Amino acid sequence: MPYYYSTTTDRPFEETVARTRDALKAEGFGIITEINVTETFREKLDLDFRPYVILGACNPKAAHEALMQEDKVGVMLPCNVIVQQLPSGSGAEVAAVDPAASMAAIDNPALKAKAAEIGASLRRALDRL
Repeated sequence: MPYYYSTTTDRPFEETVARTRDALKAEGFGIITEINVTETFREKLDLDFRPYVILGACNPKAAHEALMQEDKVGVMLPCNVIVQQLPSGSGAEVAAVDPAASMAAIDNPALKAKAAEIGASLRRALDRL
């Protein structure tokens, strides 16, 4: 089972990050965490790394519903979305976790249905790019 959805764009990295934020917002997600992997590797490891950010996307209503069904599901939240510059330096890839794949080990049909709904929202967000 694939664990993520992805798409690529010819747009510059920074524009892709902004458009990704907008697309997620249109689907009811807010960004509650952001990890700039490039800066972190530079500061902590003294390494150069391509432009790469991890956005922690959260749909508060869906998160609340999931936590009401399974109180430990918070270990799998928020939904991570990455934006990374393509190796060619031109364009970017956006990938989002597949919540259904990450929650497959949990034996809770209602939670699996909620994960499928959230996954559909993430796919729609990526389709907007």
